[in-house]
Amino acid sequence: MTPAVSDSDLDAVSSLQVTGAGPARGLLQVPGDKSISHRAVLMAAMAHGPTVITGLSMGQDVTHTLGAVRQFGVSVDHAGDGRVRVEGPIRHEPADVLDHGNAGTGIRLTAGVCAGIDGVSVLTGDRFLRRRPMDRIAEPLRMMGATVDGRERGRLAPLVIRGGGLTGITYSPKQASAQVKSALLLAGLSAAGPTTVEEVHPTRRHTEEMLAQFGGRVRVDGNRVTVEPGDLTGTEVVVPGDPSQAAFWAVAALLAPEHGEVVVENLYTGFGRSDFVNVLERMGADIDFDLTTGTLTVKASRLRAVDLTAEDIPGIVDEVPALAMAAAVAEGTTVISGAGELRAKESDRIASTTRLLRAFGVQVSETEDGMVIEGGSRLRAGRVDSHGDHRIAMTAAVAAACVEGATVIDGWDSVATSYPRFAADLVRLTGASAQPGA
Repeated sequence: MTPAVSDSDLDAVSSLQVTGAGPARGLLQVPGDKSISHRAVLMAAMAHGPTVITGLSMGQDVTHTLGAVRQFGVSVDHAGDGRVRVEGPIRHEPADVLDHGNAGTGIRLTAGVCAGIDGVSVLTGDRFLRRRPMDRIAEPLRMMGATVDGRERGRLAPLVIRGGGLTGITYSPKQASAQVKSALLLAGLSAAGPTTVEEVHPTRRHTEEMLAQFGGRVRVDGNRVTVEPGDLTGTEVVVPGDPSQAAFWAVAALLAPEHGEVVVENLYTGFGRSDFVNVLERMGADIDFDLTTGTLTVKASRLRAVDLTAEDIPGIVDEVPALAMAAAVAEGTTVISGAGELRAKESDRIASTTRLLRAFGVQVSETEDGMVIEGGSRLRAGRVDSHGDHRIAMTAAVAAACVEGATVIDGWDSVATSYPRFAADLVRLTGASAQPGA
C-alpha cells in the first residue's frame, strides 16, 4: 500500500503521477500575481519608508526576490496574517551573490535595480536560468552607463554589474518584452534625465502602474513609456490573483466536451493579462471575465481552431502551453506563429510544448517560430518531461486529470516556483489522484 503523501510533500516531488478522473469543477482562488509580486518587492526595497504587501505570491520565484533585497540591507518581515512588510531604501551594494533560482523576471528586473546602485552586484540562478539570454537587458543597461559582464560576453548569467552614474536613454527593443522595459524603467529612476522605452507592441503595464503607486513619475503614450529620475515612497500594495495561473483551470474546464465548470475569484484585471480569455472566446469557449470583480467563469464548450500570430503573442506568452492543449481538442487546425520569444523562456517553450502535446497523442509539428496543431484529438495518458518549466508541468497536469489512466510528469518540482499546492487544487477540482511518480 502506498503511504499517504501530504499536499506540501507533493510540491517537492521530482515526478508526479496523475490518474485522471474527469473535467474540473469548482471555485478557487489562485496565488498572488507573480509578476506584480516581483515588482512590489523591488520597488518597496527602493522606496523610502515602509511598504506593506498583502497577497504576495509565496512561490519560490518571489521568495528569491525577497532574499535578494535583504542582501541590500533592506528589512523584510512576515506578519502572521500573511502580510509582508518591506522597508527601504536600499542602503548599500549587495552583501552576497543574488541567487534568483529559476526566476527570469526576478533576475532581469533586479539587474535594472543593480544598474542604478553605486557598487558591484553579482546575479545568478539555477541551471535552467543560467541558460536563458541576458543580453537583451545587458545591452541597453550598458548604453545607460552600467558595466555588465557575464558568460558569453554577458549573454548568460552569472552577471556582474557595476552600477551608478547612469544616463537616461531612449531605447527600442527588437522584441516586445515587459521584462526588458521594466529593467530599464527601474534603472531610469537613478539616471540623469528621462528614460524612454518604445515598444513594437504594448506589453503588460505592471511596472508603470506600480511606479505611479509608489509616487514615481511615469508617462505612457501609446507604445512609449517614459520614467523621470526620482525617489519612490513606501505605500500599501494588495496583490491580486494571477490570471496566468487561472488559465490552467480555464483549460481544465474545457478539455472535456461537457460537465466542466470553474470559477476563479479575485484576479488582476489590468492591461495585458486577459488576452488568453479573448483567445478562448475566439475558440468558442463559454467564458466570462468580470473586470469589476476579477471573477473568471468557464464552462465546458466545443472549441474550434484559431490562428495566433505575432500580434497575439505578447499578451499570451505565459499561456501558450495551456492554449495549445485546448487547441488539441478543438475542431480544425490551429497555427501559432511569430512566437520565437518562447524559445527563451524557462524552457524552449516551442519545443517543450510540442513534446508535451505529442506525449498526449496529439498530432503537432514544430516550426521555427511556432507550431501547427491538428485538433480533434482524443487525449491519452503518457509521460511528460517539463524540462524545468512550471507551465509545461501544470498544463500536463490538467490534461492528465481529464484522461483515463496514469500520466507521469517529470520535473514536477518546478511548479513550486510559482504555484505551491497546485496538485492539491487539481485533486480537489477534478477528483484525480496524485502521488509521487516512479
